[in-house]
Amino acid sequence: MNIETNGSDSGIDLDELAMMTEALIFGADEPVGTETIVDVFVRVRGGSRPTIAEVEAAVDRLNAGFEAGGRCVRIYEWAEGYRMATTPEVAPYLKVFLDQKMTRRLSRSLLETLAVVAYKQPVTKPEVDFVRGVDSDYGLRKLMELDMVDVIGRSDAVGRPLLYGTSRTFLEKFAMKGLDDLPNLREVEELLNDPSFNTERARLLLRDSLMGLESDVAPAGESTESAIDSADSGVPGAPTTNGNGLAEE
Repeated sequence: MNIETNGSDSGIDLDELAMMTEALIFGADEPVGTETIVDVFVRVRGGSRPTIAEVEAAVDRLNAGFEAGGRCVRIYEWAEGYRMATTPEVAPYLKVFLDQKMTRRLSRSLLETLAVVAYKQPVTKPEVDFVRGVDSDYGLRKLMELDMVDVIGRSDAVGRPLLYGTSRTFLEKFAMKGLDDLPNLREVEELLNDPSFNTERARLLLRDSLMGLESDVAPAGESTESAIDSADSGVPGAPTTNGNGLAEE
């Protein structure tokens, strides 16, 4: 029986490889690595092992089909694997939908601890404490419970303290392929100094403060968004923001 190779020199049916790849990625709870895709294909189909280039070609074929069909999903490289996710165009709809649900957020102290680990890893607890200026025992334990941080070894320093680093879950939650995707500190500084960033930050802070207090801040019949727009326009009596983007009375 002749197998249509669809452009593959090794005899791999790229249509079949693409179909299987889509099924694995769709059904997985975490990113699917190239080796996993290859291993499953060989175990079921037998014969030659697909190459990395052929797996990439299968993913490209799937994404081309999604785009041609006007679909809102694509397959992205994600945490050293592939994952199916929605396109940026539908983000506003998802934001409204997800904002209706109570989301669990990291506290400021946990975010500080996570940032130190992410940028300084591998790092010991005393080093995290030194950067933050406070004890980080609770923060590190909590981040480990959330599977955002892992123990990755021991330092050669006196006492051989534990070394901490970010986990695969950290990459997944922040939609990064690897640690190289972390913004450098200069980019962060430029972002913080961007007036448009401060304006949007102030708007989000106002939105959070107005949620649940709308009747006290906004006139009858006026929505939270309208109240925020009024504040942005400098209407007398509306909250204003300082130069750091923080809401003030």
